[in-house]
Amino acid sequence: MASMQSIQATRVGVGPVSFEDLVRVARDGAAVELTGEALAAVDRARDVVEALAAGETPTYGVSTGFGALATRHIPTEMRAQLQRSLVRSHAAGSGPEVEREVVRALMLLRLSTLATGRTGVRRETAQLLADLLTHGITPVVREYGSLGCSGDLAPLSHCALALMGEGEVRDASGTLVPAADALAAAGLAPVELAAKEGLALINGTDGMLGMLVMAITDLRMLLRTADVAAAMSVEGQLGTDRVFAPELQAIRPHPGQAQSAANLTALMAGSAIVASHRTGPDNSVECNRVQDAYSLRCSPQVHGAARDTVEHAATVAGRELASAVDNPVVMGDRVESNGNFHGAPVGYVLDFLAIVAADVASISERRTDRFLDRARSHGLPPFLADDPGVDSGHMIAQYTQASIVSELKRLAVPASVDSIPSSAMQEDHVSMGWNAARKLRRSVDGLSRVVAVEVLTAARALDLRAPLTPSPATGAVVDLLRSSGIQGPGPDRHLSPEIEAAVGLVQSGAVLAAAESVIGELQ
Repeated sequence: MASMQSIQATRVGVGPVSFEDLVRVARDGAAVELTGEALAAVDRARDVVEALAAGETPTYGVSTGFGALATRHIPTEMRAQLQRSLVRSHAAGSGPEVEREVVRALMLLRLSTLATGRTGVRRETAQLLADLLTHGITPVVREYGSLGCSGDLAPLSHCALALMGEGEVRDASGTLVPAADALAAAGLAPVELAAKEGLALINGTDGMLGMLVMAITDLRMLLRTADVAAAMSVEGQLGTDRVFAPELQAIRPHPGQAQSAANLTALMAGSAIVASHRTGPDNSVECNRVQDAYSLRCSPQVHGAARDTVEHAATVAGRELASAVDNPVVMGDRVESNGNFHGAPVGYVLDFLAIVAADVASISERRTDRFLDRARSHGLPPFLADDPGVDSGHMIAQYTQASIVSELKRLAVPASVDSIPSSAMQEDHVSMGWNAARKLRRSVDGLSRVVAVEVLTAARALDLRAPLTPSPATGAVVDLLRSSGIQGPGPDRHLSPEIEAAVGLVQSGAVLAAAESVIGELQ
């Protein structure tokens, strides 16, 4: 957040924010500006709400209670209290604090919906939300509380509470302070919420959507990194690259599969290790290894299906980014109730991606395990140990993978098939999309760790194939590990720091960048 002022501000208009916009604001701390067009749309919608508030006919969300209490008409003099009570009562989260990037993402996405002119908030309320993002003031949001229907009510209510100058926030330095103090230090004044504003600030799918967009961003990088790891494993286990030929992929035309296979072919190009077991007349095509194990041979099929699922999720996320999720919404000169706040579309794909993370991690663990069994590793020492029996090599690194994969399988159980009725049976079917998003974050982290152990183990195996040399691309990854303080083969040493270093290189994108520095951008 310290570099926030050096990052160009993200402009929020009446249209959707992009994936890139969200990541810049959530992770890089970019400032936020509302466009003139957005402010004009906000003003027009506010005029409609104020006209309805002044009328005698009760309007849901403007002059009535909420949820199961929607039949009560609220007199004018009590409406400010209605909004305060709504936010205070709904800010009922519990548990550990949610990550700063998640809170900033949901704040940005709520602001994006406000900017559409469909919610009826005042411009000063929308502007204060933008100002909190710009000043790095992040409300404290708790882990538990959202059912993912009527959106992420509890998480968004904690953010709305900060706009009122109440509750706790983290300032730009990360210090926990009362919201009122943080606003004052930034030269900002809290707002007194007017008719409909409380509901407009808390009724959206913004938390689950923000986590979905960031997960897609991470998985796009991790799946290419998984291709790097797979190439290193196929190469290190003396596998053939012939099965990845484009003509073989073309007869099963899934786009992700073709992309992954092309990556594997490019990554292994120029490998002396691969060339060492070719037997064709020109020493370039045939291989004396007729069929490799599924975890090697079918890597593009698994990684490719994962890619295609991620891109389906990205399509859903794009539609949701283009949505104005609130209830009721301003439609022309009227306000109408709707069900667009239901998180099912987002919840489903969040669960799909947890399945993807679990299965890609599973095949990665299987490739790693093959290195450690001398009956299957084609000449490598047991567990890649320096002195087997005295040394254990990477035996327990695979245990770590197995432990994570086991958890990922549990996390792949869908949250979106569950529903617990709430609000006196008014909200009798909910999406649990927030819960799906929370577990997906753990799944993505677990996948990165499993892939990192595969990279670490495959690099050790490639070193053990000397004097044969790996391909330029996979060799660049080995060089990266060695230059980062991760040693090559040798007697046992404290392995956890090396695993964590490899995890950092995977999560930062450095492993992928090392391979791409040689062969160009992977698909």
